[in-house]
Amino acid sequence: MTVIRLTEENVHEISSLEKLSFSKPWSRQALIDTLKSPLTHYFGIRQEARLVGYGGIQIVLDEGYITNIAVDPTFRKIGVGSSILYAILDYSAELSFVTLEVRAGNIAAQKLYEKFGFTVSGIRPGYYDSPTEDAVIMTLNQAQPTL
Repeated sequence: MTVIRLTEENVHEISSLEKLSFSKPWSRQALIDTLKSPLTHYFGIRQEARLVGYGGIQIVLDEGYITNIAVDPTFRKIGVGSSILYAILDYSAELSFVTLEVRAGNIAAQKLYEKFGFTVSGIRPGYYDSPTEDAVIMTLNQAQPTL
């Protein structure tokens, strides 16, 4: 498997993974707009020629927000999600903190984030729909202590 940077040229593949992974996938135009933004940075995992997972981060000043991580269902539980998260966090290592939202019922994703040091920092009641579900806010504090 290979980690690559993604651009708007990859929108068709990303859109396909969105549809496989989420009950309300981002539209093609939303993906294009996000990929064009100088604030966002997307990484993908290729298995030979196939994009099997991707994730993105939006960076504003010294803060990062993981916008989404998606893995093809046939490639889950073999380290693809970990590889994507590692690429994102490696890229954003200089940030003070990184945050994300995850469905309350997505325990596998929460455990992955905890493995990387994320902790629960809040709940957004009814944040998701299709079906309605709370979002768990998770944060990774990367700030270096000041002397």
